[in-house]
Amino acid sequence: MATANDFLIGANDEHGLNPPTAGKRTPVLPYINRSFYENEFNSKAKLAFILACLRCGFRVFDLKPEQQDASVSTRITRARRAGINLLVTFAYNAAGNGNSFSSANGLEVYYSPYNPFPNESRLLSEAVYREILQNTNRNGRFVGRLSVGVLSNVNCPSTLIEAGFMTNFAEAKLMLNPNFILQNGEGACEGVCSYLNVPYVQRNISNYPTIRQGDKSNFVTILQYLLNMYGANLSTDGVFGTNTYNAVVQFQKNNNLTQDGIVGKNTWSALLNLNPTAQTLRVGSRSSAVLYLQQLLLSYLYPITNLDSIFGQETERAVRAFQQENGLTVDGIVGNNTWQALLNSSGRPQN
Repeated sequence: MATANDFLIGANDEHGLNPPTAGKRTPVLPYINRSFYENEFNSKAKLAFILACLRCGFRVFDLKPEQQDASVSTRITRARRAGINLLVTFAYNAAGNGNSFSSANGLEVYYSPYNPFPNESRLLSEAVYREILQNTNRNGRFVGRLSVGVLSNVNCPSTLIEAGFMTNFAEAKLMLNPNFILQNGEGACEGVCSYLNVPYVQRNISNYPTIRQGDKSNFVTILQYLLNMYGANLSTDGVFGTNTYNAVVQFQKNNNLTQDGIVGKNTWSALLNLNPTAQTLRVGSRSSAVLYLQQLLLSYLYPITNLDSIFGQETERAVRAFQQENGLTVDGIVGNNTWQALLNSSGRPQN
């Protein structure tokens, strides 16, 4: 019987962010006077997928680790050379000319009939579609055919996820929502597990082992990706060396954890933001929960310039505005009532 480690999973995201690929963005959003760029979702959903696959025991190959755009031919060449067993690509849709909002919405997942494995690509796409719909509880449009390079010209089953429409106001806001991003990445991984008939490992603390300097494993790679998300600059090589140890200690310091360089339940919980709402946040707070708060507020169209995990004056202003608009005590403190309102909100209205 095959195990997850028998498979090399390819992960791909469409377009670039540094600089942003021209035209691949929402219309200008009210309240914040900016667009969300497609790759602000794609790259983060891909990362969530990679982390889920690593947790499940797969080997993973990132076709586009750079932030700038990479040509389709470059990514196809990388996929062929790596010898991946299947490919999952993350994208976000648009309708019309892309300059205004419309009613088109929902999930579309594609495969190519010209792929060397068309039936397998269809089955993979159907599994991914089913699991993402279950995770997100969003409208599902269809699993369809599309003859583009990353679907047709790789030597393995391949699927492309269009998670929503940038030109739909509600789905534009979801692009930067950390919960929606996570649901898509995890759902795609669940679909891959279903397609390959290997167990899906749940994202809960009991499935993350204690790791320390000298260890080598998928979980060290997960750790390195997460630390990079919080500002480190580590090679994601799966080796827990001195640089990784120092980054862990810094993260522990920033999150008021024991600074021992050992990644146990408390450090994993903070890295994964498993229970951010248990914390009361206010000006001066600094933690992974603050980053989660900032991401939510920005996705709800409250101006947050720097997603830096630091609860400063800008974050306080956004919290106060949210509290004012949602009938809460306007104190700039994120306690239980504000957390519950945040988790149940769909953000600011279009008009």
